[in-house]
Amino acid sequence: MKKSIYLLQKLLPAVFLCIGFSAVAQDSTIQFFRPDNQHGINVFETSKEDDIPFTGTKVKVGGNFEQSFQTLRDQNTATPTLQAPYVGSVTSLIPLTNGFDLAMANLNIDAQLSDGIRVNITSYMAARHHEETWVKGGYLQFDKLLFMHSKWVDNVMKSTTIKIGQFDVDYGDQHYRRSDGGNTIYNPFVENYIMDEFATEIGAEFYYHLKHGWFVMGGISNGELDPTAIHATKTDSATQQVNAYDAAVHGKIGFDKQLNKDLRFRLTGSFYTDQSANSNTLFGGDRTGSHYFGVMSNQNVANGTTLSNANDYNPFSGRLNPGFSEAVTTFMINPFLKYKGIEFFATYENANGRSITEKTTRQAIQYAADVIYRFPKNKENFWIGFRYNTVTATLKGIAGDVTVNRAAGSAGWFLTKNVMLKAEYVNQVYLNYPSNNILNGGRFDGLVFEASIGF
Repeated sequence: MKKSIYLLQKLLPAVFLCIGFSAVAQDSTIQFFRPDNQHGINVFETSKEDDIPFTGTKVKVGGNFEQSFQTLRDQNTATPTLQAPYVGSVTSLIPLTNGFDLAMANLNIDAQLSDGIRVNITSYMAARHHEETWVKGGYLQFDKLLFMHSKWVDNVMKSTTIKIGQFDVDYGDQHYRRSDGGNTIYNPFVENYIMDEFATEIGAEFYYHLKHGWFVMGGISNGELDPTAIHATKTDSATQQVNAYDAAVHGKIGFDKQLNKDLRFRLTGSFYTDQSANSNTLFGGDRTGSHYFGVMSNQNVANGTTLSNANDYNPFSGRLNPGFSEAVTTFMINPFLKYKGIEFFATYENANGRSITEKTTRQAIQYAADVIYRFPKNKENFWIGFRYNTVTATLKGIAGDVTVNRAAGSAGWFLTKNVMLKAEYVNQVYLNYPSNNILNGGRFDGLVFEASIGF
C-alpha cells in the first residue's frame, strides 16, 4: 500500500503536466473559441479573427474544478414565526462555522467539425444544486458556411456568427464574467450578482460584426430551461386565457474596440422579453448554486422538504430571484473600460415581470460596479478588486420595495494560466423585509477562499 501511494504521488504531477500540455495544444486548434483558462478573461462574444487554419476534425476535452473554504457568519432580527407544515420557527438561522464547501466540477467538450464550424457540450459533474452529473447544454457555432458553395455567403459570413442549440442566452455582459459551477476562472470574485441573470435555453443567435468595433445580435429561444411538449392547462391571471408558451426574444447592440495598445473600451445594451412561459428562469436558471453556502437559511424548513440539506433546499443563498416566471421584460447596459492593468465594469439593469397568478407586473432594478487592478505589466497574473452591487425590487407577497446591498473586496493569483487562487471578503445587508421574514434585519459577512483549475 505504501509503495502504491508513493508511486501515485510521483505520477500525479506528471499527469497534471500532461493535461496542461494537452490543453495548450488543443486550444490552438479550435477556431473562434474562448479559452477555458486565464486567456479567456475579458473575452465576450468570440471574435471574427480567422487566425487558426483548419487541418481536420479536432476534439478538445477540458474541465473546470473549484474548491472553496468559507468563514461566513450571518444574523437577522426576524420575529420567531411558526408556519405549517414546518415544525419550529421558520425565521431562525442555521448556525455557521468555518469549513470547506462542496467542490464543483464541469466537463467541457469542444470539437472543430469543419472549417468555421464547431460544437460545444458542457456537463456539470458535481455541483451544490445538483450533486449528480447534469448536462448543461450544447450548441453548434457557424462562422463559415463553406458547404453552401457561394461566394456571396462566404463574404457575408466574414462578419456573421450563427449559434444554434441550447446555450447561455446572451443577455447582458455579466454572464461572461460569472462563476458557473466549477468554472470560476473568469470571475475575479467568488460569487455572482445578487440578481443573477443566467439561463440556458433552446434557440438561435445571429451576430453581425460591423466595421470599427460595432456589432449587433438578435436571438430567439423557447424561454424555458426545461422544455415541454405538454399542452398548457393553467390560466394566466392577467389575460384570463390558457397559458401559451410564446417564444422569448433577445438582442444586443454594442461597441468594443482596442483604441490603442493601452486602452480598450466596450459599451453594450441588451434586452430580453418573454410574455408567456411555462416557467421562465432568466433570474433562476443556474443549476449549480450560489458560492455562499448556507447563509440566511433555516433548518426547520429544510427538514420539512424532500431535500433536507440546506445546500439543496436553499441552493441560491445570498441571491435574490424576483420571481418573473410567467412574463418578463428586461434590459441591461454594460460599460467596460480597461486601461493598462485597470479594469472598470458596470451594470444597470431594469426588469419588469410577474408570475402566472399575478395580474400586474413588478419591477426590480440592479446596479453593480467592479474595479479591478491586474499586475504586473504584460503578465497580469495578480489582481485586487472591489465590487458594489445593489438590488431594489418589489416582491410577491411583500408590501413595499426591499433592498439588498453587497460590498466585496477580492485578491487573486494565477499560479499558471490554468490554476487560480482567490480570496474575497463580503458584506451583504438586507433592508425593508417584514418582521416575519427570515431576511428581516439580515446580514452576513466574512472571508471565502477559492482554488480553481481550468483547462
